[in-house]
Amino acid sequence: MRRGDIVTVAAPGAYGKPRPAVVIQGDSLNRSDPSSTIVALMTSSLVDAPLLRLTVPANEDTGLRTASQVQVNRILTLPAAKVGQTIGRLNDQQMVELNRLLAVIIGLT
Repeated sequence: MRRGDIVTVAAPGAYGKPRPAVVIQGDSLNRSDPSSTIVALMTSSLVDAPLLRLTVPANEDTGLRTASQVQVNRILTLPAAKVGQTIGRLNDQQMVELNRLLAVIIGLT
């Protein structure tokens, strides 16, 4: 599993149904501590929130069945047992935009 991979997750509580998420944890941490993974949840409920959401198309590369949005304000650390298979991956341009949104949401810009 690598940063930028789209995986299926079983999140707790209100986010409980299986859903896609993007791995945002750095690759070095993925290798050194595989017991948990930091992800940003995705939703197929599209809204106009350019500082909080990144729209990702449904295609073979992403593995999504419907256009979805990465919710940068819905970041979770999940135990490895709650992270399922990799279904796709964000491209380089999407990763640049995701990095920008993450910097905004945690106050680095």
